Amino acid sequence: MDPSAPITQDVMTFPRKEMPSDKINLVGLTRDALRQTLIENGTPEKQAKMRAGQIWQWIYQWGVRDFAEMTNLAKDYRAMLAEKFEVRVPEVVSKQVSEDGTRKYLVRIDGGHEVEVVYIPEEGRGTLCVSSQVGCTLTCSFCHTGTQKLVRNLTAGEIVGQVMMARDDLNEWPERGAPKDETRLLSNIVLMGMGEPLYNFENVRDAMKIVMDAEGIQLGRRRITLSTSGVVPEIHRTAQEIGCLLAVSFHATTDEIRDVLVPINKKWNIEKLLEALREYPKATNSERITFEYVMLKDVNDTDEDAHRLVKLLDGIPAKVNLIPFNEWPGAPYQRSSNNRIRAFATILMQAGYASPIRTPRGEDIMAACGQLKSATERARKSRKEILKEAGQAI
Repeated sequence: MDPSAPITQDVMTFPRKEMPSDKINLVGLTRDALRQTLIENGTPEKQAKMRAGQIWQWIYQWGVRDFAEMTNLAKDYRAMLAEKFEVRVPEVVSKQVSEDGTRKYLVRIDGGHEVEVVYIPEEGRGTLCVSSQVGCTLTCSFCHTGTQKLVRNLTAGEIVGQVMMARDDLNEWPERGAPKDETRLLSNIVLMGMGEPLYNFENVRDAMKIVMDAEGIQLGRRRITLSTSGVVPEIHRTAQEIGCLLAVSFHATTDEIRDVLVPINKKWNIEKLLEALREYPKATNSERITFEYVMLKDVNDTDEDAHRLVKLLDGIPAKVNLIPFNEWPGAPYQRSSNNRIRAFATILMQAGYASPIRTPRGEDIMAACGQLKSATERARKSRKEILKEAGQAI
C-alpha cells in the first residue's frame, strides 16, 4: 500500500464533551480499591464486597455507564452512586477508517492530553492496539511515537478505558442475560501503542487484570500481548503479576546498531535482555516470545544479520515478526525491499523459527506500527534531529 495514498473515508470528528466533574471515576479501580471506595463513601462494610461485584459486572461485563440502569441495586443506592461517582472513559476526538478497515481513534484523556488507539480487523478476530503513555521516553530512532517527548503515564482507567471505548464503537457490549457469545470483533489486545508499558507497570497491570477478569471484559491472558523495548527488571514482574504473552522490540543483532535503533539497549544490552527472556516462558508456561524486527534498508537486513539472529535466539521459544518499515514524515530510514525481507525470512525459517512478514495495516491513516503520534505533538523533525536525540548517527 502506498503510504501517500489518500484516506478513502472522511475523518469523523466529535464535539467536545463537558469537562470532567469532581465525581470519583470508578473505571480502572481494582476490585479491592472499588470495595474500599464504596465503604469510604457510605456503603456498609458487610455489603461492600457484594455491591462492588454487582457494579463491576455492570461496568465491565455489560458496558453500562448510567447507574440508573443497574437494576439489581436498590433505587436509593443507585441515586447515591450517581451523586458521588461516575463511569467515564476517554473521549473520542476523531476516528479515521483506512482502506483496509483499520480504525484509528484520537482520544482525549484528563488534562486535555491526547493518545491514539488502533483497531485492526482480521478474519475471525480483531486486535486493539492500546497506548500506555502520552508520548514516550525511549526515542527509538525508527519510531514516530519516539519523536514525541513523554508527557505522562496513563492511569489504569485510561488504559482499560481505551478497550471500553472501542467496544462502544464496535457496538459489542452484550445484553444482560443474553447467551454467551464467543465470537468477538475485539478478541485480542496488544500493548504496542504509544509508550513503553513496562515504564508504567502498575497501571498496565491493573488495567489488564480488569480485561482478564472472568466477570469483567473476559479476555484470556493469551489474548493479550505486551510489547517492551527491553526494560529488563520488569520482565520478571510481568510474568508473575500479569502473565500475558510477551513481545520484544528487538530490531538489531549487534549492540552497536541496537544502541541507535533502541537506545534503551545502552542500559540493558542484548545479552542482559536475552538472559531475562530465557526465564520468561519458564515463569509463565507461556507460548513463544515474539521478537519484533523492523526491516530497515542497509541497516539491519543483511543475511549476516539473519544468521546472527538465529544464534541469539538459541534456547528461547521464539517466533520473529518481520515488520516492513512504516515510513512517516522526516523518517531517517527506508523500508527494505520485498526481496530482501523474503530472503531474511527464509534464513530464519530454515533454522526452525516462524518468521511471518507483517502486512502493513492502516498506512494511509498513519495507523501502522511505529506511526502513532498524537495530533497535538505531530511537529516534524529532520533526520539529523532524530538521530541526534538517539545519541548518534548510523
